[in-house]
Amino acid sequence: MVRIINYKERTSEDGKNFFVLEVQGGIEMVRSHQTGKFYATARKASITSTFDELTCKALIGTEMPGKISKVECEPYEYTIRDTGEIITLTHRFDYEPDDAPVAKFTKAMPVEKSEATIDTFINW
Repeated sequence: MVRIINYKERTSEDGKNFFVLEVQGGIEMVRSHQTGKFYATARKASITSTFDELTCKALIGTEMPGKISKVECEPYEYTIRDTGEIITLTHRFDYEPDDAPVAKFTKAMPVEKSEATIDTFINW
């Protein structure tokens, strides 16, 4: 389970504003590389939404089935707030619903644009 803990307003590349929901997973114990001692933490991720600000605010505290997974990505720089140190990361955290369908695209259907109707796709 994950819990919606916050929301933030963001701006898309084309200048439109939208809101993201910040979700957090359960508590995890992680061993420090520097001290060898354990500390408690939780993974966080952002989910884009079509909700307005009032709806996002009302959703804080809502629990949803799923988990936050560590996903490899292109390297990027990240600034540690407390120290100002800039580090390079090669991962991000993404939300994965428990019932996420697996996308399957196995059959291509060549259709002239003028010939395609909704029935073409329903009866395919």
